[in-house]
Amino acid sequence: MRLAGVAVAVALLAAGCARLESSSSGERAAAAPAKLVIEVSPGAGPDRIWTLSCTPPAGTLPRRAQACARLARLSDPFAPTPTNVACSEVYGGPQVGQVRGTFRGRRVRASFNRTNGCEIARWNRVAFLFPSAP
Repeated sequence: MRLAGVAVAVALLAAGCARLESSSSGERAAAAPAKLVIEVSPGAGPDRIWTLSCTPPAGTLPRRAQACARLARLSDPFAPTPTNVACSEVYGGPQVGQVRGTFRGRRVRASFNRTNGCEIARWNRVAFLFPSAP
């Protein structure tokens, strides 16, 4: 009987923690302020420049609300590729992207390219910010 009581208490505690975790991540997703300038050089053709502000979504980037929601779900969307990883030597194309501004109260100045497997994966994680590039 005592063991059953402990099991119920643990289950209730776990459910409460899960609720708190989903609530705090939902609040974090809703509160991801951003003011960004996004520049893409597609490799052929003119460079494109967009702006994006979140909370509330605004700017010139297409599908601003979706971009803000996707950014909010990423823990560190502008992190560079770690220096201690091996990257496949796959060339993804000449596209280059630049993102600068502020995100979650921090200054952002990030460059993106498609010169190897790691950089392609990094690009793909935020490709929704680069609508004119493949």
